[in-house]
Amino acid sequence: MFGGGRRAQPLKRSAARRAQALVGSSRFTFPVEIPARIKRLVRRRFGPFRDSVLPRGAGITAAVVFVFASIAYGAVKGDHLPAVAAGLKNARDALANTAGFRIEQASIVGRAQLSEADVLALAGVTDRSSLLFFDVDAARAGLKASPWIAEASVRKLYPGRLQIDITEREPFALWQKDGKVSLIAVDGTVLGPLVDRRFAGLPLVVGPGAAKKANQFLAVLNRYALRDQVRASILVAERRWNLKLANGIDVRLPESNVELAFDTLARLDRDKKLLTRDITAVDLRLPDRVTVRLSDSAAQARDEALKAKKPKGKGGSA
Repeated sequence: MFGGGRRAQPLKRSAARRAQALVGSSRFTFPVEIPARIKRLVRRRFGPFRDSVLPRGAGITAAVVFVFASIAYGAVKGDHLPAVAAGLKNARDALANTAGFRIEQASIVGRAQLSEADVLALAGVTDRSSLLFFDVDAARAGLKASPWIAEASVRKLYPGRLQIDITEREPFALWQKDGKVSLIAVDGTVLGPLVDRRFAGLPLVVGPGAAKKANQFLAVLNRYALRDQVRASILVAERRWNLKLANGIDVRLPESNVELAFDTLARLDRDKKLLTRDITAVDLRLPDRVTVRLSDSAAQARDEALKAKKPKGKGGSA
């Protein structure tokens, strides 16, 4: 048994040797006759993978990647991505707050019309926000997205203070378009609908394009005492202005030389008391003449007065 005979060989090794003998010197064998060109192609493409060894833990890593990929696909497919992002952001901020980077104080400079809560909401500041991960660029963009804010700056003062400086637009006039009245700033920016009666006394401009042109026109109008009698300034065809006075008179202004028309109107009102007479319109569009339209009752009285002044015909009553 232990003499010169051969020693027993492991079965696995024998099986391996038999498999090697069957395979021969080639790495791949083909059960059917395959063209040599295809054989060479297969060996060239897949031969290097025959002896490759996967690193330890590759299976677990692949499984984890597959799970996260499935979660990501489900989030995108189910439109849950914003909720997932918000959850991750809250978790990140919670860790930073625990480490001492909670926003303990937010100082706001330049606030007049907007409330403190409005400014913080526009900047994206919540009770869960951490100073460490707070995005000042996004906060500034959020602030400037409001029509009330012309300029904004945001600074982080570690460990827990936020400084917000804003420049607000001021209500300049009221703009009526399509029956809706809005507040506008001096640059024509629409601030929002008129809901606060504090601004009801602002000048009223009417018509498409009036918001952008109001500043230039009202600057001229404000130089004349006539402004106190104006109820509305109406932009016609985005080219010229009409005035609607508080007593109902319409004043039609030219497209150019508005100052000259105002001078003429002021002189006629001073010398002839034009704007207190029984008229409905004053047309100043032509530089060499002024046309006045009487009210119906005034026109009738004028006609009767003219008839009375006509000389009587020859002959009289018998």
